Amino acid sequence: MQRKRRKNRLSMTSLIDVIFLLLLFFMLTSTFSKFSEVPLPVGTAGEVGSQATPMFLRVTQDDITLNGKSVALEGLTAELAGAADAPVSAIVGLGPEVTAQRLTDVLAVVKSIPHLTLNVLVPT
Repeated sequence: MQRKRRKNRLSMTSLIDVIFLLLLFFMLTSTFSKFSEVPLPVGTAGEVGSQATPMFLRVTQDDITLNGKSVALEGLTAELAGAADAPVSAIVGLGPEVTAQRLTDVLAVVKSIPHLTLNVLVPT
């Protein structure tokens, strides 16, 4: 005598619960913030005006120098600001090992300085 095998149907209720829990988890853990832009002006010949005080900012992976003097990232704003009303022009030179994150950190710090013209020398 042969028994008829009855197929059991899968319950979809638990599957739907798991899907909604995953959806809720991903919605709550994701970030919806907008990333800010940092302008990256590239230096060309003849852009520095005569009334601007020129400064040279050298960024390497381990150090930042302003006119040959080593400066911490936190103190860079105070060093570049100088006189509040005098326009300042900074030329940024990059070392060969500088990462994009390091350059972005420096540009994010100096973008709040008023009357600052910033030019980045791109290595070729």
